[in-house]
Amino acid sequence: MRKNEKGMLPIFAVGPIYVVSCLIITVGGLVLDYYGFLKWGEITRAQILMFAVGILFIIVGFTLWIKSVLLQKIGTEIEKGNLVTSGVYSIVRNPIYSAFLFIFTGFLFFACNLYLLLLPFIFWAYLMILMKFTEEKWLKEKFGDEYVVYLKKVNRVIPWFRRK
Repeated sequence: MRKNEKGMLPIFAVGPIYVVSCLIITVGGLVLDYYGFLKWGEITRAQILMFAVGILFIIVGFTLWIKSVLLQKIGTEIEKGNLVTSGVYSIVRNPIYSAFLFIFTGFLFFACNLYLLLLPFIFWAYLMILMKFTEEKWLKEKFGDEYVVYLKKVNRVIPWFRRK
């Protein structure tokens, strides 16, 4: 990830890379399942439960996205050079990426296939590595101790209550 001419973090950063690659893998997995290539992983019982969990994940994902992008106007804050630690950013450091992780996971639950339910763990690991070596590195450089304190209190990907 490169900073722009003013030394500011780009508004989109590594987001499109993460979201598009996970979207392609999700759609690919669902297509493989649809055409019967993942038969051994099918869950024939608990389909209603899987569907309900999928809907819940999608709702959580859209809620995170709406709160982080539309309500907190993160693009404006990035342009101003501010570190946002309030609102949804007080329970997860990367709510936009988390939102897509939740949405993709929700759709994978609809397939009722254990093999496809391994993908969210891969998406999570991919996001952890991506954040650690790109945005977090830059934010530590830019905000110093303020960001280090924030790192220790708020989870990177999974929304949770702030640690004291």
